[in-house]
Amino acid sequence: MITFLEKRKFQRNLIIIFAVIVLITFFVLWQGFFVEEKSTLEEMPEILIKKVEINLEVLEKNPLLKEFLPFEEIKPFEVTSPEEKTGRENPFIPY
Repeated sequence: MITFLEKRKFQRNLIIIFAVIVLITFFVLWQGFFVEEKSTLEEMPEILIKKVEINLEVLEKNPLLKEFLPFEEIKPFEVTSPEEKTGRENPFIPY
């Protein structure tokens, strides 16, 4: 049997746990919405920031890449006559 003091102690523990959860939630929301992130790009010296240049001429010069065939163009579906029409008008109604 649970006594009155045990119930009170259990409720006090629940209140403490609830308060901790509320404080953690408040801290996470505060960090997410109100604290601004510092830009690391502005603080880096210009020597470390390099421009990336892609040399596409390598793709044209490689003989192995010239052997690849391009994809065929996929033509859209065209209905030429009403007899060739496929499917139902409303596919979601039962038979």
